[in-house]
Amino acid sequence: MDVLTDIEEFARQAHGDQQRKFADEPYIMHPIRVMQHCKEYTSDLPVLSAALLHDVLEDTAVTKEDLSAYLWGVMPTEEAFRTLSLVVELTDVYIKKDYPKWNRRKRKQAEAERMGRTSAAAQTIKYADIIDNCLDIANSSSDFMPKFLHECRILLKMMDKGNPQLREKAMATVSKFLQQVK
Repeated sequence: MDVLTDIEEFARQAHGDQQRKFADEPYIMHPIRVMQHCKEYTSDLPVLSAALLHDVLEDTAVTKEDLSAYLWGVMPTEEAFRTLSLVVELTDVYIKKDYPKWNRRKRKQAEAERMGRTSAAAQTIKYADIIDNCLDIANSSSDFMPKFLHECRILLKMMDKGNPQLREKAMATVSKFLQQVK
């Protein structure tokens, strides 16, 4: 089994029976699509691996230590370290549990500023994440879409170091759906 297939299986098991919030499908389909978007622009194994794992620390019981031990078992040390670093960069810091007195707008603004300081590789993965999330939310009947699209636009303004073509695609996706909302 190749490393990426192994990592996909780890992510699949970590997400277990989780379902997407705005799409009637297993959660694992989202990280797989994020990885596929990234794969159109890079073949860098740590980037593709982190794309598959980008929500594991945030949305599952897997800890940083669990993920670290797993990665060191399936990848060379340097690639494992880069993958873990990217997943940590992509994990939200300004969450409600840790900042209970901050409203959503303040948390999302702080998160956008933090993401603006992340690596080009992390931003590239985030562009792909934004594209996939936009497509899911747009295909739902959620009234959350305008707020989400506004948050994505702020993120994309702050994040300008990642793959320029994928960023442009993310910006076009957000703009397209914002036009539909208006």
